[in-house]
Amino acid sequence: MNWDEPTDTAATDERLVGASADREDQAVEAALRPKDLGEFIGQEKVREQLDLVLRAARARGATADHVLLSGAPGLGKTTLSMIIAAEMGAPIRITSGPAIQHAGDLAAILSSLQEGEVLFLDEIHRMSRPAEEMLYMAMEDFRVDVIVGKGPGATAIPLELPPFTLVGATTRAGLLPPPLRDRFGFTAHMEFYEPAELQRVVHRSASLLDVEIDTDGAAEIAGRSRGTPRIANRLLRRVRDYAQVKADGVITRDIAAAALKVYEVDARGLDRLDRAVLEALLKLFGGGPVGLSTLAVAVGEERETVEEVAEPFLVREGLLARTPRGRVATPAAWAHLGLTPPRAAGSGNGQQDLFGT
Repeated sequence: MNWDEPTDTAATDERLVGASADREDQAVEAALRPKDLGEFIGQEKVREQLDLVLRAARARGATADHVLLSGAPGLGKTTLSMIIAAEMGAPIRITSGPAIQHAGDLAAILSSLQEGEVLFLDEIHRMSRPAEEMLYMAMEDFRVDVIVGKGPGATAIPLELPPFTLVGATTRAGLLPPPLRDRFGFTAHMEFYEPAELQRVVHRSASLLDVEIDTDGAAEIAGRSRGTPRIANRLLRRVRDYAQVKADGVITRDIAAAALKVYEVDARGLDRLDRAVLEALLKLFGGGPVGLSTLAVAVGEERETVEEVAEPFLVREGLLARTPRGRVATPAAWAHLGLTPPRAAGSGNGQQDLFGT
């Protein structure tokens, strides 16, 4: 459906509810990706705006403006880049920022582009600075200067490029320098999906995978997918396996719930790591505040794993808050785990109770 190529997400995010793509995801996504904007589900504003940009470019007989797509992994940036190429009737070249470490790498790619071709540059914020500076001129003037030789004898040879469309994708738009952002004619931020949109994604994918699923079963999977199509499709495949082995192959709400219980994905999309962080915060530290390092030790994980893998979703769900004093659980976290918050500090005799007793 709507998914991306792998990003620089930490390896610790290779979970059932992780947004980065593994090899299995890539193989399945290639078959499930929509071919045009009409098939693309969700991102209504982005689709409408992009449709206008592409239709206007086709009417002028010109290449489309450069496009920058930002947003979390798994929301459809790679898919949209392929749709842009298809809508413009142009070939697409796919590469990534980490693969371009020298200006010469970029020059080799740019010099081999055909007129009107779409160049998709994933994780564009991770491109090297020399290559980034070369890209400025290529995007604006369709020209690059190739340096021949070294030292005082070095010579810059201008190389004209055919008009092309650059589609940049990033999960961290704030790391892009302003001169690069300003050269994109169209910029779009992709939002997380609503459950109803993910339900449509699950139904479409189930049809393409020849999986029988009812409305309630699709809703159950969609509700646990963290607003991300890639996760929805991964959960669908795991539920399909369960339904084939444990049932008659038909996915219902009960079958989906039972399957995802086996895979430790709860009703809000939290997995083992997420719940371990919350349980440590609530049961060991009374809901906080507690420092990140202390919390990481309590769950037996690295500090970076807790901060970069578990916390973003917990914060987005309103289950955890980051404060100057440390991590604090919200009332929703207590309710989700079925626990009762401790008595408020200072209650009773007006004296502050440091230990919550």
